Amino acid sequence: MTRLGFKGSWNEVKGKLKQKYGQLADNDLAFSEGKEDELLGRLQQKLGKTKEDLRREIENL
Repeated sequence: MTRLGFKGSWNEVKGKLKQKYGQLADNDLAFSEGKEDELLGRLQQKLGKTKEDLRREIENL
């Protein structure tokens, strides 16, 4: 798996995800360098999407 890439700062991406998916909390979107898989795993459980779908969606925000 490659590193998660996105434009802008994580705070901007986090805000856009919260707008799109109102059920996400700050804990769901906690992100640390090197912990991409943990973040994607939490989002996968919460949203019922595959990690690759989530990765694409985040990178396209």
